[in-house]
Amino acid sequence: MIMPSTLPIPLFRRLGAAGLLLSSALLANCGGSSDAAGTPPATVDADAPPTVDTATLSAQSVAIGGFTYDTARMVPWQSAVTVPGRLMLDPSALETIGSITEGRITHVLVRVGDRVQAGQVLVLIHSHEIMDARGALAGAIAKLSAAEAERDLAVSAADRAARLLEAKAMSRAEVERADVVRRVAAATYAQALAERDRAVAMIDHLVGKGKVPALADEHDVLIRTPIGGVVTSRVAQPGTVVLPGTPLVSVGNPDRLQLQMHVSAEAAAGVQVGATVRFALTESPTSKMSATVTRLAPTVDTLTRTIEVIAVPTRGVRPGRAESFVQADISGRGGALALVVPASSVQALEGDTVVIVADQRGEGLHIEAVRVRTGRRAGDRTEILSGLSLGRRVISGSAAIAKAELIKRRSPDGA
Repeated sequence: MIMPSTLPIPLFRRLGAAGLLLSSALLANCGGSSDAAGTPPATVDADAPPTVDTATLSAQSVAIGGFTYDTARMVPWQSAVTVPGRLMLDPSALETIGSITEGRITHVLVRVGDRVQAGQVLVLIHSHEIMDARGALAGAIAKLSAAEAERDLAVSAADRAARLLEAKAMSRAEVERADVVRRVAAATYAQALAERDRAVAMIDHLVGKGKVPALADEHDVLIRTPIGGVVTSRVAQPGTVVLPGTPLVSVGNPDRLQLQMHVSAEAAAGVQVGATVRFALTESPTSKMSATVTRLAPTVDTLTRTIEVIAVPTRGVRPGRAESFVQADISGRGGALALVVPASSVQALEGDTVVIVADQRGEGLHIEAVRVRTGRRAGDRTEILSGLSLGRRVISGSAAIAKAELIKRRSPDGA
């Protein structure tokens, strides 16, 4: 019987040099053989487990790393399409203000980028229409005054005729004629009042209600903005002759933006109203924001052969400035359940695909590179086929820093 064969291999390893001496002694006592130098036969463990990449980080290292975390979870798998897009002002919050009269622009009071309030005067236009309107108002007021006097006189005459009829001093026919005159006078007064109101409304249309700039005169039509916001474009220039409807200034609400994207007809088949969009500005690709699809164009664009998709950023999100370019991931319909982690959690470690898991150790952190097999990837999610259990806490932000720490531990002089 050879005694060393009964010694468990792990224990044999732990004994180290002492184990070699002990086995040599056992061989000698039991009549075992050895080579000429007295060295025992080498033992090779073919089933030794691979190196485990772990590290324990101090609280200070964790703070410097700036790690963020997520959890491996089962969710309905959603395909995603990645497309470029742009932020644009919501058309319902954008107003293109045009001329309401024919005339010559005398002053433009705003520039692009100025913030304006509803009712504020933007442009002054010298126009004959305002003079005509003021003349019409003066005439209407004069007619109203005359009609009012005639009405009062007719009412007085009708009342007198009624009293004379009771005293049998006037015939019924004369009383009826006086009543007709009273009604005609009342109708004339009503017409004059309507003309006066029309003239006033015309003045209000051309001048508006609110503060009048000091440099405006009675020959100027005042162009006001109906909404508050920021001036996004200005076409009007002093000295230009304009017609009714000529665009002058555009004002929009910079806080109401929407995301415009164009996807192929095939990709749009999996997108529906209510789908989630994850997007980031091209200059800040790591700062992800969310939006919700609100509209899919019913037709294909004849030039690009794509379908327009409109999404509205989540309430409270301030994505940036209008006309900024973004990279967007549009999620499709949900499918079967799949184990997923953030795409940023998946790292390549010297030929292996790993996910770095993290467990709290007091104020520090114990990290481990777990080898995994990945499947599909959609947007910022990656499917895990094997190697990672449900609910494991993984590093999602700054995972590359954690990987670098593990690589350092692999080096002979690593900490």
